[in-house]
Amino acid sequence: MGYNPDDGLSMAEGELVALVYNPDLRIARLQIGIAGAHAQYAGQWMDPEFSLDFLSSSENGSNPLVISAGLGITIPISGRLGVEKDQANAALSVEYKRVIEEEWRVRRDVQRVWMSWSAAHTRVAESERFIASMDSLVGSILKLADAGEMPRTEASLFVIEQAMQRLDLNRFRGEMTELSQEIRMLLGLPPELHIDFVPDLNVDILSALSNADRGALEILNPTLARLRMQYEVAELRLKREIKKQIPDLTIGPLYESDDGQSQIGLTGAIPLPFLNANRQGIAEARADRELARAKFETEFVRLAGSLAAARLKAQTVRAQHEEMIDEMIPLVDNQLENAQRLLKLGEGGGLVLLESLVRSQETKMKLIDIRLDEAVVASELAYLVGPKQNQPPQHSNTEVTP
Repeated sequence: MGYNPDDGLSMAEGELVALVYNPDLRIARLQIGIAGAHAQYAGQWMDPEFSLDFLSSSENGSNPLVISAGLGITIPISGRLGVEKDQANAALSVEYKRVIEEEWRVRRDVQRVWMSWSAAHTRVAESERFIASMDSLVGSILKLADAGEMPRTEASLFVIEQAMQRLDLNRFRGEMTELSQEIRMLLGLPPELHIDFVPDLNVDILSALSNADRGALEILNPTLARLRMQYEVAELRLKREIKKQIPDLTIGPLYESDDGQSQIGLTGAIPLPFLNANRQGIAEARADRELARAKFETEFVRLAGSLAAARLKAQTVRAQHEEMIDEMIPLVDNQLENAQRLLKLGEGGGLVLLESLVRSQETKMKLIDIRLDEAVVASELAYLVGPKQNQPPQHSNTEVTP
């Protein structure tokens, strides 16, 4: 189903736009090319080494020069090059998973800003409705004051409240404009591009709670997937450093010309690993592997704690929403109806009506805040767990799970 610009841009459509045009994601995807180039040419044999020596013979002869030429070819008998190829492919998988992690973060950021903009949009609409209702009410109140049926001091309080509401409306409009620009920045859209956004504060927090469990986090979270692959890279590095202890053989043909006599032979060389034995490289690789393990484990603990805190917040906000719908709003609406009825009958004062109006407006604004909190915490729960489809690495032959 294609995008129809006539009905505005929804939050789900905005997420897709951000995946294409977000500037941070563009840089992250280009960085894959570096790891890809390394993986493409990793594990290749070293270039042959050609040597040529000229020596002056101390004996008198027709040709006083001794020419020696050789070609050295390094044969990787240690198996190190195969491990280097696996390590480069695993590092490439890390970069792919880093992009998935960044895409997931950008989608979360778009949701948060979009929800805040939706709440500001709802506050603007509610303020405009309230001010419109106050306009007609203030006119009636001033007529009552002119007729002597209400003290002017009470009537002036309605005018003051109306002015305060207009100030709040201007503030809400300013917040809405600022958040709209933040959405454009995340989506990678120019500020001069005219586009209408569709507000969205509808969330199923119960579904978000049911899907947010520790087991799903361990399997699906993109940050843990990247750190798990980074551990595999560290494991392969250690394996490569250990294989470096087995020396590679250098062998090749040798040609020598001495006083017109030509000789052809074979030369070979092999390091003797009993002094160095790559101990430093192995020690550094082992320490790097332990660091990768610690990063995975500590990040898992942190994410599990964040998930538990988000679940508690979701339950609290959900309870507040239910209490607001079931108790507070009916009480405030009933109070407002009674105040309006008593004022018409001449049995109530204007201050009671004004207080009822203000409480009613505050309750509606509080409900918008609670709906925003619900939407944000539901988005956070989904973000912590991770995308429903998190593919296993495609560029590694080693299975390592810290």
